[in-house]
Order: sequence, then C-alpha cells, then structure tokens
Amino acid sequence: NVLDQSKAGESFMAWKTSPYDVACVISQGLADSSVVARVTYGNYVSDYDLVEDGMDGEDLLAEAMEQDSDENAAGKAVLWDMTRPLVGNVAKLELLKFDGDSDAKTVFWHSSAHMLGEALEHLYGCRLTIGPPLKGGFFYDSYMGTKGALKDDDYASVEKEVQKITKAKQKFHRLVVTKEEALELFAGNPFKEQIIKTKIPDGTRTTVYKCGDLIDLCRGPHLPHTGRVKAFAATSHSATSWLGDTENDSLQRLYGISFPDKKMLKVWKENQEKAKARDHRRIATKQDLIMFHDLSPGSAFWLPRGTRIYNKLIEFIKEHYWNRGYDEIITPNIYNLDLWHQSGHALHYQDAMFCFDVEGATWAMKPMNCPGHCLMFANSIRSYRDLPLRLADFGVLHRNELSGALTGLTRVRRFQQDDAHIYCREDQIEQEVIASLEFMKDVYDTFGMSYKLELSTRPKKALGEIELWDRAEGALANAMDQFAGKGGWKVNPGDGAFYGPKIDIKVMDAMDRVHQCATVQLDFQLPIRFDLKYNTGSKEKGKEFERPVMVHRAMLGSVERMFAVLCEHWGGKWPFWISPRQVMLVPVHAEFNDYCESVREKLHNAGIYADVDSSKSTFQKKVRTAQVDQYNYQLVVGKNEVENGTINIRNRENQVEGEMKVDEFVEMCKKLCVDKK
Repeated sequence: NVLDQSKAGESFMAWKTSPYDVACVISQGLADSSVVARVTYGNYVSDYDLVEDGMDGEDLLAEAMEQDSDENAAGKAVLWDMTRPLVGNVAKLELLKFDGDSDAKTVFWHSSAHMLGEALEHLYGCRLTIGPPLKGGFFYDSYMGTKGALKDDDYASVEKEVQKITKAKQKFHRLVVTKEEALELFAGNPFKEQIIKTKIPDGTRTTVYKCGDLIDLCRGPHLPHTGRVKAFAATSHSATSWLGDTENDSLQRLYGISFPDKKMLKVWKENQEKAKARDHRRIATKQDLIMFHDLSPGSAFWLPRGTRIYNKLIEFIKEHYWNRGYDEIITPNIYNLDLWHQSGHALHYQDAMFCFDVEGATWAMKPMNCPGHCLMFANSIRSYRDLPLRLADFGVLHRNELSGALTGLTRVRRFQQDDAHIYCREDQIEQEVIASLEFMKDVYDTFGMSYKLELSTRPKKALGEIELWDRAEGALANAMDQFAGKGGWKVNPGDGAFYGPKIDIKVMDAMDRVHQCATVQLDFQLPIRFDLKYNTGSKEKGKEFERPVMVHRAMLGSVERMFAVLCEHWGGKWPFWISPRQVMLVPVHAEFNDYCESVREKLHNAGIYADVDSSKSTFQKKVRTAQVDQYNYQLVVGKNEVENGTINIRNRENQVEGEMKVDEFVEMCKKLCVDKK
C-alpha cells in the first residue's frame, strides 16, 4: 500500500513526517507498540547529507555489539527512530515490534542500556564507558573509582531508579555534534574522551542521544521515550577491564534485561530458572562428566563417562564422513608463526594465540585447521578430476581466551571441532553446499533440534572480485532454494566474512534458545594466499590452471560447545545411543549378583555401557538411585529372571516394560544405537 498523507489530509513531507506519523494513519495502537522503523529509501532528498548528519562514520559501539549493521547506502534498509523525520522518498517502511523482530529487540535493549547508565550515574556518580545491547539483554560498564565493586544487594536500588526513569517518560533526543563539541560534552570522562579521540576522525561529526540528564555517544536508533520499558531487571554483574586489557582500569559490568510487558519478564524469569536446572555445568558436575582445575583454566578434564559422550559425538560425525566421501586427516598442533602470517591470521588474531619461542623463532598452537589443510592441498599436483577434495580433521585447537571470558564448555581454551574443508571447482559450489546442508539436517534431526538458515552476503571490507562474489552468492542462494525452498531462508546483507559469503545456521534447542553451531562458508582468499591451483585439463594458454574455491564447514562446531548445548537441550537425560549410563542391573538379593555380572559382561561385549549395583542398599533405593543417575534402563533380576534367562526392564521414568530374554534385550540395545534413539 502507498500512504502519502495523514488522516487530516496533510501530505507527508521530508524533514517533517516521521515513521510514527505514518503508523498513526494505520492505527494508534500500531504506532504506540512499534519499537523502531526499518526504512528503505529510494533516494535521499537533495539537502540531506550523510556526513553532516553524523551517519558516515564508524558506529562507536560496533565492536561491543553482538549484531552488525550496514546502514548507510540508499537502497538498503536502515533502522530509523520512530519519531525522527524521514529524509527522502521511502520505497518501503516496516514498523517493527519487540516480539516480532530481532532488530526491534536490539533497539529496545539498547535504549534500556542507556536507562541503566543513567541510573548508575544517579546512584554512584560513576564514569560510564560503554553500554551495548546483546542478543539477550544488555550491559553497561562503569568505572566506580574507590567506591568498590557492585554487589547483588545493589540490584534492587538500580531497578528502583530505572522505574523512576520509566515513569518520567523521558524522550530520546538525537543530536549531531562535531568532534570538538563531543569532547566538550564528555570532558572529565577519560573513557568517552578516548573513544572520541580514537574513533572519530578530525573534522567530522557524530551523534549523541539524550534522555533525562544522560547524554551518551550513540549511533542509535532508540525508543521514542523511556516509558516504553515496562519491566526491567538487573541480572548479574562482573568485573572487567577497559577495552578488555587487564593493564587498563578495572570496571564494573552490570547486566540487565527488559521488556515492554511485565508478563514477559515473569516468563523470562521462569525460563531462567528452567535454564539453571539445565545448566550444563551443574549437570556435568552432578553426573561426573567433566572437571576443571585452576592449573589449566579453560581446558576441560573429561572424566570417563564424559569421555564416552565426547567420543560418541565424534564417532557419529565420522560415520557421516565415511558415507559422504570425506577423507580424515591429522595435522600438527604447533606451527611456525610464518604460517599464520601467510594465512593472514597473525595480523588480526595473534593476541588470541598461544605463542612461544623455539630456537629463536616464534611458534604458536593452532587456533584453527584451515592453513594446515592448505599446506596439504598444495603438497601435490592436483587435477580437476581430484575435486571435490573433502578433508576432515578433529585436531586439537587452542585459543587464548581472557580468563574472565571463560564459561564452562561454551568458552574454552582447548577444544576440538568437526572441522572440514572442501576444495572444489566454482561449478561444484552448489552441489557441495547442498550436500553440506543435507549433512547438517541429518545431524540436527537426530538431535531433535530445529534450525533456520541465513545467507550472509558481501561486506564492505570484502576482498576479491565483485563478479566472483556475485556468482558465489548466486550459487549459495540456488543451493538454499533447492534445500529449503524459496522463502525458506533469509538474507543478512553485508554480514559475510571478508573472504567469502556464508550460510549461518541457527539451531533452536528444547527451550527455544538459538545457538550458532553449524556453518558453511566460502573462502576465496586462502587459496590465493597459499597459491593453490589445480590442472584444468585445458590446452589453452593461460587457462591450464585455476584456483579452487575453499568451503569451510562444520556441523557440530566445537565438540565441547555442542556437548554443552546437547546437555541443556536434553536436560541431562541422554538418549540411549549417546548415554554414558545406559543400563544398570539391579539384583533384588546378593545371591543374584553373579547372574547380573554375567549379563553385564554380555552387554559390555556388545558395546553397551552397563553396571551392576551390588551395594547393600534396598531394592527400591537401588532403582531410584539408577533413575536419578539417568540410567536409561534398570534391569531388575530376581529368582524368576535367573531361572528363565531373562531380565525385568524399567526405564528411567519408572515405567515397567516387563520381562525379556537377555539376548533379545542386547539386540534391542544395539538397534537403539544404530538408529540413534
């Protein structure tokens, strides 16, 4: 529909009409519930200038935010304050609500972070640093000086102060300032001053937002006013350092969550309690799966039963490799740093690598496998007949994560990936991507998890020829159309890696939480850096050799992280095929212990994890303990079972499944493993 005038008949005009005005024509309820507008301009009016409007520079929070944006060029969708006048011919206007769009949540939580910053200034007189939105809330870092650290007891006073800010319905005002004016505004705050001096070029402009008595450096957009935030909670706090450098000032980080409805906050809190019960750190400790030690922080010690699950995950992927034409390889763990200079990783990634001296040269533990795989490809003369070449590697990787960022198994220093790289011809991209997506589907169908696909396209800092990017993006789009159907995936414009477009695969667990695990990425740059070539078979001069396209792909991603995701997805109730405790034999009397042991041995020989509870506990306690320990089956053995050569089956939900011959039960277990049930 085309809207060009208000209900009163006044024509919409640039510099005057806002998205809020347009929304009011449709309904007042829509206008009041919309968080932000997504605007696609056909063109800007002649007297609008991006530079003068402070929109041409860098987003000062871009590094801290978990979502990127590309909001400058006409013809691309940009997020726009609901009350900010429009500045051109609008080809498309989308009004985004909190519960219907991730961009709306980001804006809502960004505005809430400003409110949190204002409350912290009121209560503690602190120096604010940065306060970005996250995928599930927001935080603000502040310098408290000698006032000490935040405590749990402070949450109530912060929430009360935010409530005052909400009731005041403070408007968010967008202001454009010069670099000099910004320095004057933030004089006395060395953190903001450093951002301004290092991020804003001389002679340019930037934007700030004002709400109440808070003024903050910000690209925006924001809510119309603070009254939109109906529910707020401080959720956690931690110590951090300015710019993540432990040599800098120590800061206090306070996390928060907010919603436009109090019922949403109540549901969120209930889900948080469920998540705590499913926390993989709690379950893994309770089930004796892993441990950590201060002498090797960020590196899990895999206990025997945890190792069973870890190995099963790897075996599961290896079965797929065998059936899907992958070759497994083993590559070194340490390399001369020259390799990482050649690959380009040293320039941007060296601080996250474990480096050390070897005979006067700098070496490093590998943080990824791809450069090593390129050395292997380059080691032989390759023909077009050799492609696609699918190399899979479960090599151990190390990344020097900051100690404060380490979190259970989701952020570690030592891990393994189901990492594979496919070297193929350009005309093979589509078929290899489809095969990778089918691989992914089989994996997550087995786990009982749903997924969404997103195509991330050429970013501003992309390397390589635009024509090659266009062809590659077209091949990915065609592959996704064939796999998911048209409309079965979405585009993330400008969110690809600098070396090639990628397919982001977002998987949802049993609590509808989103995880980024699997990925399929194209890489045009590493083949260039390592001068990879294959013989095309052509006799035409100059066309005898071409470069392969490199496809990075992972199904699980980090095995450690996938372990954590599955642990919480299943709540510690591991399916039989991957369970570290599959069968517990429960003799009703000690005289049946030997029979139980013979059954256990038969199960063990069939590859089933079985134990015998020969303790002096009562029969009822033995059964209950096995169920609490999440044994999939308890096999009760008494006089009848011994005489009949059977066992009596109960599952961990305490349902009695009845008597069965031992050999039949063994075959049933083997089938469960084969069928991944």
